[in-house]
Amino acid sequence: MLRASYLRPRGACRAVMPDFRFVHAADLHLDTPFDGLSRLGGDLPARLRDASLTAFDKLVAETLRVDADALVLAGDLYDGPDRGLRAQLRLRDGFARLAGAGVQVFLVHGNHDPVQEGWSAIGAWPEGVHVFSAQEVEAVPVTRAGREVARVYGISFAHAQTGENLAARFPKTSDAPFAIGLLHANVGNNPAHARYAPCELAELTGGGMDYWALGHIHAAQVLADGPVHAVYSGVLQGRSPKPSEQGAKGAYVVDVDDGRVSGLSFRPLDVVRFEQLTLDVADIADAGQLQDALQAAAADAAEAADGRDLILRVELTGRGAVHRQLRQGAGADDLLQSLQEAGPGLGGAQVWWDRLIDRTAPPLDKDAIRRRGDFSAELLTRAEALLADADRLEAFLAAHARPTDRRLRDLVADSDAASDRATLAAALDEALDRLEPDE
Repeated sequence: MLRASYLRPRGACRAVMPDFRFVHAADLHLDTPFDGLSRLGGDLPARLRDASLTAFDKLVAETLRVDADALVLAGDLYDGPDRGLRAQLRLRDGFARLAGAGVQVFLVHGNHDPVQEGWSAIGAWPEGVHVFSAQEVEAVPVTRAGREVARVYGISFAHAQTGENLAARFPKTSDAPFAIGLLHANVGNNPAHARYAPCELAELTGGGMDYWALGHIHAAQVLADGPVHAVYSGVLQGRSPKPSEQGAKGAYVVDVDDGRVSGLSFRPLDVVRFEQLTLDVADIADAGQLQDALQAAAADAAEAADGRDLILRVELTGRGAVHRQLRQGAGADDLLQSLQEAGPGLGGAQVWWDRLIDRTAPPLDKDAIRRRGDFSAELLTRAEALLADADRLEAFLAAHARPTDRRLRDLVADSDAASDRATLAAALDEALDRLEPDE
């Protein structure tokens, strides 16, 4: 069904722009509670309570800054059926700002905020905001100067437990200048997320849409990049230390020319960022040096996050002398507490230490291994003999590591004696790491 269009006024002095520009975001989870992170103390709980709302404010500001024609939101605007009043009012006020600038807003509801569950404190949204129903796929045109430049198709979840393939309801063809499919779904049955509205990528790329604006998966990813685009914008604000919630979060700015995507740009809009770092302790002598190294790694992460607040987890790896200090008493826990007590301030950013994951091992005493005369000693002796004899090493690699098939050889990068020795030395260390006990 084709709905009435909403005409956006355009400025005469607008810089060179594409035929059509829109912003794609999803999974706002406004007013999300960030359960479990209040244990980090300080003002972090208050910062987190505001983070999703502030990220939405930044989304509105970015949509206005890039002079977009439309904002499309692919579901899960709220975190659950108990939609907070603060979140609903912030959403209304943001939409009003967009409407005042002539920006159309299109949204669908997902499994966290289905149409028939929860409550609404908003009787009517501002002009130019279209909420797609859960009854059928609707089509709403976007116009500029009286001319249709795009058409948005969408359908909402009626209930949280929606297992139907909603993508199958979208039209297989479209006569729109540019067709956007707005859908909250699990494409390809991603095992890290619940199987809501499951569909396959081939269904999307073989249909009538030019761009699928997807929600539900919290990591931003481009599943298909032409001629049909299928894109997850990811969660707007990370919500936990889980891998899918880590790193930069935000929205995509999409440019369209001649009926095709001509530009796709990810814009980080998160307020608090979750990161997990890995630190090798091989060259760290004691706990003091380790704390210095951790604080230096945090400073680098803060710089990369452009001044955003950070919640950090660090995985400690490798063999080194500091291992035994970490395993004495509550060593790793004491170190974490020391980092936390040092304060979250780091320049203009706040850095919160969430967890240290100790996967270190004691250093290898190769002289002691050689004297034992066991399997590890034999492996070490033979490998070192190969490393010391270039001709024997080449013969060994020719027999066991060089591809015999010409097609495989073409796929393997050329190596030299130095890289061959480095590869074997690394393999030896890995084998001894696996053979030798931690203590």
